[in-house]
Amino acid sequence: MRWLTLYARSRQVPASLAAVVIGAAAVWALVARDGGGGPADPRTPVFVLVAGVTAASIGLGGQDLALDRTAAIRWRPRRAAHVLLIGTVVALVLLAVRATGTDLAATAFIVRDSAGLTGLVALGAVVCGAPYAWTPAVAWLSFSAFAPPPTNVPMEVATWMLLPPGTPAATWTALALAVTGITVYALAGPRR
Repeated sequence: MRWLTLYARSRQVPASLAAVVIGAAAVWALVARDGGGGPADPRTPVFVLVAGVTAASIGLGGQDLALDRTAAIRWRPRRAAHVLLIGTVVALVLLAVRATGTDLAATAFIVRDSAGLTGLVALGAVVCGAPYAWTPAVAWLSFSAFAPPPTNVPMEVATWMLLPPGTPAATWTALALAVTGITVYALAGPRR
């Protein structure tokens, strides 16, 4: 148990978890104040999910990458578990907000976007390094938020995180990002 506690502290898990919960609570308070009677704009839950994975992405790299790479433990399963845990916690926090009666989004939407965004920040850790792992997710959200409504499959892929659940292009894009991000991050680790 001591190893898990040290790992969580070195990856700033308590601070990240607090940021995820505070962000979701703030959005819940704003939506509940406005009535929250029906499905909201899809950007609202996506902003919460991006904020959550952004806060958690800082933990994708340790304090000393050279020490991580030379340690006598197998990092690949731990890295994969860490990324999966980020996606799970971020989705569960938003689902908990939904359980209060505030209908931010469908469960399938939350799970799909959480998985895709988690894979995206894992890819960001490999390409940009852990301190900047959030960059691809925020950049993709920025494009999606201001892009015109999709009229073809490439635009559906580009705006996948705002499309309704059940859209094949959005589902496959999120799945591809999740699998690729987890696999590449587990194998390569964060950039130095």
